[in-house]
Amino acid sequence: MSDEPEKGRFDAAAFYAALDRTRAERGLRWKQVGDEAKVSPSTLTRLAQGRRPDVDSLAALVDWAGLSADDFVRRTQPRQETHGTLAGVSTYLRADKNLDDRKAEAIEKVIEVMYRQMTDG
Repeated sequence: MSDEPEKGRFDAAAFYAALDRTRAERGLRWKQVGDEAKVSPSTLTRLAQGRRPDVDSLAALVDWAGLSADDFVRRTQPRQETHGTLAGVSTYLRADKNLDDRKAEAIEKVIEVMYRQMTDG
């Protein structure tokens, strides 16, 4: 095992606790959560055991609860706001319901070229 600290660890216990609070506030049973979020009962059981969900289940549960997955990532380094500008733009474009993947990718390419020219990067 490495002596190097974990980087970008997902805090499954905190995520489960936030889901449980949301579930309780809405007066739901876990089966209802699974039905509404469209995740399997085994996913919810794994979360209750402190295990991490698969990425699609994570996305479904974050959406259902109105949470941000980023709030549950434990970092060893402070987050740099300027890091990942192009990744952030891509995220917003791909979330835009007015754009299909092909259109979002075309806009990304134009922005990337402009960004690289303007930042000498």
